[in-house]
Amino acid sequence: MPILADFTFGDALLTGLEFALLFIWIWIAVGVIFDIFRSHDLSGWGKAAWLFLVFILPMFGVLIYLIVRGHNMHERAALDAQRKDAAVRDYIRTTASTPADDIAKLSDLHTRGVISDDEFAKAKAKALA
Repeated sequence: MPILADFTFGDALLTGLEFALLFIWIWIAVGVIFDIFRSHDLSGWGKAAWLFLVFILPMFGVLIYLIVRGHNMHERAALDAQRKDAAVRDYIRTTASTPADDIAKLSDLHTRGVISDDEFAKAKAKALA
């Protein structure tokens, strides 16, 4: 007798629900692990203890972490996102050049005789375009 003959529609729904709950739990566990590493208020030993608890007793470790430290998870994630945004803005500010910067560099090259008048005019037009 084939094994699938005993697999009913209700069993399929239950299996789908189990996979969905497993996926949600993995998502929460990964979020907790990221939050452990993101926390600046935890010492190295504190992080190690939480990771030990999460890996040794996964269900209880994640649940205990969410009860004890879960209320600040969103705040730590928001602060981390703000730090990343500030770093990106600083990087863009330091590396991006404006047409005025480009023309100043071209003018310096032109006055030193590195580029000719025609090259300067073409590059200036290109920078302004």
